[in-house]
Amino acid sequence: MRKIKCVIIGGGSAGLSAALSLVKQGIEDILILERDQELGGILNQCIHNGFGLHTFNEELSGPSYAERYIQMLETTKVKVLLNTMVIKITQDRIIEYTNPNEGYVQIQADSIILAMGCRERTRGAISIPGYRPAGIWTAGTAQRYLNLEGYLCGKRVFILGSGDIGLIMARRMTLEGAIVCGVAELQPYSNGLPRNIKQCLEDFNIPLYLSHTITDIKGIDRVEQITINQVNSKFEPIENTEKVFDVDTVLLSVGLIPENALSEEIEIKIHSKTKGPLVNESYMTSVPGIFACGNVLHVHDLVDFVSHEASKTGLAVARYLTHDLDMDCGYPCSSGQGIGYVVPMQVQPKNIEINLEILFRVNKPSKDTTILVKDGQRIIKEVKKRHLNPSEMEKIILTKDEISNITEGIQVEVAQ
Repeated sequence: MRKIKCVIIGGGSAGLSAALSLVKQGIEDILILERDQELGGILNQCIHNGFGLHTFNEELSGPSYAERYIQMLETTKVKVLLNTMVIKITQDRIIEYTNPNEGYVQIQADSIILAMGCRERTRGAISIPGYRPAGIWTAGTAQRYLNLEGYLCGKRVFILGSGDIGLIMARRMTLEGAIVCGVAELQPYSNGLPRNIKQCLEDFNIPLYLSHTITDIKGIDRVEQITINQVNSKFEPIENTEKVFDVDTVLLSVGLIPENALSEEIEIKIHSKTKGPLVNESYMTSVPGIFACGNVLHVHDLVDFVSHEASKTGLAVARYLTHDLDMDCGYPCSSGQGIGYVVPMQVQPKNIEINLEILFRVNKPSKDTTILVKDGQRIIKEVKKRHLNPSEMEKIILTKDEISNITEGIQVEVAQ
């Protein structure tokens, strides 16, 4: 059985960045397994600008951002297999994959990086009542058909959910001549970035209906009409608040789920909130030698953040391969009052060389508040925040000195 130092599953932004980071650390025996026909992942269908401001200090389209990494990868000895589907991994890091050229193959990896990205929630996942006519799409699928295949999915469109892909598609469909009748959002606030609300809805006079959801879809062969209702604090439709729209297309932008079927099969511990693996400060999962980064770990706002996280994961994997990581589990890192989740979920202070980045999301919007980082009842750090929004990932940096004397664990919370 062929043996490889590091196998990366997924050739999107996370996989590419992790591979280049490993190369910089002198690890060249790397294999990227990508199920699509080209590298880049979801970036290839994101033809709008807004990528690369943090990484390259310029504004790029998704394909251009991916191309920068692909060009850097081509100067290395990293091996890439396209059109390759990983069908199984084991706890002792045996990988089974298949592709048209090799058929069924087994390989042994010293380390594995999970970088499979995420998938969209479908209509079935949110149980919209009504018929099942043509014309109901996830926003990402519609984006792929329009931007890569050249097909306009509809002429009169309504969007459920204010996720960023849905907002961007509202603008894209409008620019292609479709009429976007509105966007309904179940929450009393948008789940998209503020800049996308402004640039994709407000600039095109597309109405946003907060605290609303679709309650009925009519149409036999094709969507003909939808009904939305306002919802109460329990997200139940309120009677006599119906709004009816004649449309031929419904786009769903109702959240993303990390693609962790492979992780679950080998019983990697999964976080109940993020639906991604539980990881420590080195992005190692509960299975030694298997790491996770990018959207397979937790859904990010910006691709630049994915690349940054994956680069740190590459550094950690290089340390693991050279036996420079303390494998003791350390202390828990958890979310407290007002915090949805934190990453990482476990911290071993001995592995922190300079500082520890803790990423987190809040449960609801707030202004002029304080984030507390605690070790039991002891406050390690206080950070003032002018604005906090669930759609935007936040970061707190703790120095090595600040976490050197932890006794109970780290908890992040919003001050009451």
